[in-house]
Amino acid sequence: MKFRYLGTAAAEGFPSMFCTCESCKRARNAGGRNIRTRSQAVIDDRLLIDFPADTYMHVLQLGLDMTKINHCIITHSHNDHLDPGDFIMRQKGFAYLQAEAPLTIYGTQATVGRSQQVIDATHLERQGRVVFRRITPFVPFEVDGYRVTPLMANHDPLSDPVMYIINDGRKALLYAHDTGYFPRETWNYLESCRPHFDFVSLDCTLGTEECVNSHMGIHTAVEVKERLIQMQTADQDTVFCFNHFSHNGKAIYNEMVPIAKKYDALVSFDGMALEI
Repeated sequence: MKFRYLGTAAAEGFPSMFCTCESCKRARNAGGRNIRTRSQAVIDDRLLIDFPADTYMHVLQLGLDMTKINHCIITHSHNDHLDPGDFIMRQKGFAYLQAEAPLTIYGTQATVGRSQQVIDATHLERQGRVVFRRITPFVPFEVDGYRVTPLMANHDPLSDPVMYIINDGRKALLYAHDTGYFPRETWNYLESCRPHFDFVSLDCTLGTEECVNSHMGIHTAVEVKERLIQMQTADQDTVFCFNHFSHNGKAIYNEMVPIAKKYDALVSFDGMALEI
């Protein structure tokens, strides 16, 4: 399984567009991996995770080939993870497709309205260009050879947030964004089912700052890491990576790497690819 981070920042990007804080200044000056776009990832170049406003930038700068992608799973309805306006670019006249398979969007109830409004207004479903499929936490579904299980996330409840277990029959990963310390229902599910993760991507929005609810800082992310290992859903061979960073977390990429290394974890950057 090939996993690739496309964007690795929180809603405002890093550095933030209008911000003059010291963290944003350091990121601008350092450049390279310290520059982060809004969060998005792709598995095996065909299963997309989230659809932020920076999707087109990822097409241009990172070689994301949207012509190969027919499925996109959405974590929640916030616009840095779901910006449905660009769905209209798949309508006839805007896109000439070699294959007429639709782009299928999978998400919870709160994502339905934001997506369906665009889909209906531009007749994308009637054209067979974009369709929406509603998902339910803890109910697995099949997508293009992957078994995907949404788990409840600790985030703004109005956004109906989930995180995902993704399994291709050989390898399994946990993509845990946006979330604070996992809710009880998710811990109970993991305790009951005991999946084994080869790769875990954990929210670390608040970086070196403390945060438990809605997002995590590094100390809470480490608590989650240790609990997953104690539960035997992860082990010494599991790769952990911290992701989804905000300037409010203070540390830029160059500063986060040595901190994360103390906890045997990686730090994501835009375009980072891993073979799981």
